[in-house]
Amino acid sequence: MSLTILDYAKKRHTTKAYDPSRKISDADLETIKGLLRFSPSSTNLQPWHFVIAGAEEGKARIAKATDRLFPFNSASILNASHVVVFASRLDASEAYLHQVLEQEDRDGRFDDDKDTFKAQMHAGRSMFVNIHKQDMKDVQHWMDKQVYLNLGQFLLGVATLGIDATPMEGVETAVLDAEFGLREKGYSSLLVVPLGYCDPEADYNKALPKSRLEYTDILTEA
Repeated sequence: MSLTILDYAKKRHTTKAYDPSRKISDADLETIKGLLRFSPSSTNLQPWHFVIAGAEEGKARIAKATDRLFPFNSASILNASHVVVFASRLDASEAYLHQVLEQEDRDGRFDDDKDTFKAQMHAGRSMFVNIHKQDMKDVQHWMDKQVYLNLGQFLLGVATLGIDATPMEGVETAVLDAEFGLREKGYSSLLVVPLGYCDPEADYNKALPKSRLEYTDILTEA
């Protein structure tokens, strides 16, 4: 019997130890890249950038961000098959908004009455960006939240591939930014996600039952 999406949600767990001998296949890695690319975001802003490390040298560069404050996270990064750094844009500039708009045009989103719909899309997206820039003054935080939308889809998506993951904020983002030149590219890191296959003997979390609040605590049906 095939698993449902809820089965995968219940089955996935935050992995605490990885088997360094097991590697993600090239085919699954391409799917992983697709999950990152095809995430939803508010107004299709896509305010993110990712670093994917699979080589030992690349993982060691990411692990530098755990050396000082979070040494307990180093092993997961180094033993995982791959590690993804999630980063958010520092600014939603007019040039970037036009970059997104032109990509939408190339992808055929404005085929009917092209000029009108293209202008409306740009105006609508600009309106929301300006609300967060000028009124709420939280545009960077707003873009960070879009990256976390991506993370949620990503964790469930890799679970359907049978790949384990560990969302990890226990890293020094300034170290990651410097190591990969992210701020010079217009981004700042938020978190990393080691990926691979758990070591069943060392990953104590795998055997523990899920614990979530009851529906009566979290859900109101109207």
